Parts: sequence; structure tokens; C-alpha cells
Amino acid sequence: MHPYTDSGSKDTRSGFGEGLLHLGKTNPQVVALCADLTGSLKMDAFAAEFPERFFQTGIAEAHMIGMAAGLTIGGKIPFTGTFANFSTGRVYDQIRQSVAYSGKNVKICASHAGLTLGEDGATHQILEDIGLMKMLPGMTVISPCDFNQTKAATMAIAAHNGPVYLRFGRPKVPNFTSPDAPFVIGKADVLTTGKDVTICAYGHLVWEALKAADALEAKGIHAEVINFATIKPLDIQTLLASVRKTGRVVTAEEHQRNGGLGDAIGQVLAMHYPTPMEMVAVNDSFGESGTPAELLTKYGLDAANIEAAADRVLLR
Repeated sequence: MHPYTDSGSKDTRSGFGEGLLHLGKTNPQVVALCADLTGSLKMDAFAAEFPERFFQTGIAEAHMIGMAAGLTIGGKIPFTGTFANFSTGRVYDQIRQSVAYSGKNVKICASHAGLTLGEDGATHQILEDIGLMKMLPGMTVISPCDFNQTKAATMAIAAHNGPVYLRFGRPKVPNFTSPDAPFVIGKADVLTTGKDVTICAYGHLVWEALKAADALEAKGIHAEVINFATIKPLDIQTLLASVRKTGRVVTAEEHQRNGGLGDAIGQVLAMHYPTPMEMVAVNDSFGESGTPAELLTKYGLDAANIEAAADRVLLR
């Protein structure tokens, strides 16, 4: 059995809210901007305590990104907040030109990502955002696995000089990482050690990967589960050390198969250590309305599907 215990399920967006509030108290250069979703992004505590450092832009996401880029020129560290769909797809031109190309120190913080947004349906369930962001030169891309790690990541990105995309979510999910663990950008965390297969995941699917590892262990298969909370820059050293031991890889993500973590890992393995690999991801389709659990099962992203992918790769 994996050694992690759910200390009480919490939404990762609340981890962002707590991290942002902590930054407000400890770093006077941190400012926050929101596109009419203050409550949904859990930015209300920051807004109430630091009203002079909070900017409500209304439903004008492109304007918000432009404002954030401008604020960096005066030394401010702006955190923008809206749903992941609006944080990336709606404002891609502004992010590319005003933030990434210009090398501005903007932190693009995105909630309600992926299928686990749930009932709001396909228009809001962006499954392409990781790909959009990791293709931009100089952009750091992070998707933490639980409340504690999201809070730690929020605080860590303020100290990082350069543009960051931070992805988190709406539903309450198991909170199992240590509240005291510092977040190191670019470092993957090996959660369980094993010799038979490496399972790489991020975000909400890390807990599903741990559950899959338990099911595999019951069959005598020992999986090494790695949390790739930083998708870019990818921790190539940790990946290759694991894969040279296990010889097989499964990637699991709440994202399109094209452009996500699986693509990034496949590229590394093709160059350095060709390895049998299976990818658990959404296969070139949009989502639909439903509960997070229903959607993870229907689109093949839950623990049972990760276990099945490991079974397949073991036969190769």
C-alpha cells in the first residue's frame, strides 16, 4: 500500500488562495488581478486585506494580461486569476507577445482546468492549456497535485523570475502531501519506489496513480509513482533514473494526449532511452457535462484505466 493518507479533501484553488494571501503578507511587491471570478479563484481574502494591491478587471481577460505585463515594469509581481480556459485560449496572443516574448514576470494562475471542472461542460473544460503554455519559450508550467502543494507552489513562483503558468482545479481532492514540504520548481517527486513500471502524473491524477499502484501491488507488480508537478522544465534526471530501473512508462494526465506531459516524456525517452510507453489522457475529444468522477471514468483517466495501461505496457 502507498504510504500517503488523505488529511481531508480540499480544492486546489483554495490552496492557491491561501498561498496568495501569505504572499500578500510577506511580499509587498505581489499584486493580484482577477477577471470577475474573485470568489471562484479564492482571491477574496487577498482582495479584502490588500484592496490597494488588488485589481478587478471585469470580464476583460486580454486587458488583465496587458495590465499585468505593465505592472512588472515597475517591479511588481502580478498574479492573474481566472478559469484556465480564459487564462490561456482566450488571451493567447497577449500572453505570447506581452508576457512570454517580452520576458515579463507575470504569474498566470488558472483554476477550473480539465474535465474535473465537471458540470459546466466542454466549453469550460480546457484540455489544451498545458500544450499551449509549454510551447511558449521561457514559460514555466506547473500543475500541483493537492491543496498543500498548490499553496507551496503559489509561494514558490513569486520568487521565480520569469513568466509562470500555474494550473489548479475546482473539486475537492485528497490532500496528502506534507504541509511543510517546500516546492522546488523543476523537481519531480518520487512518491513510491518500484522496479516494474514508472507511472508519471500531475494534478488530480497523482492520487489516481497512487490508487493504481496499490491495485498493481496486489497483483505483484511494483510501480514507481512520480509526481511531475512541474511539466516545464521537465525533471529529466529523475525520469531517466526511474525508467532505466523499470524499463516501462505510463503517463497520466487530465489533458489532451497531444501536447501534454506524455508528449514531453516521450520526446525525452526517444532521444535518451527509448522505452515502451502508454499514455493515459483524453484522446482527441472535447469533454461534456457530468460529475468529475463520472467524467474521469468515461474518458479513461481514473485509477482503473491507469492500472490497465500499466498492464498493457508490461506486455510490450
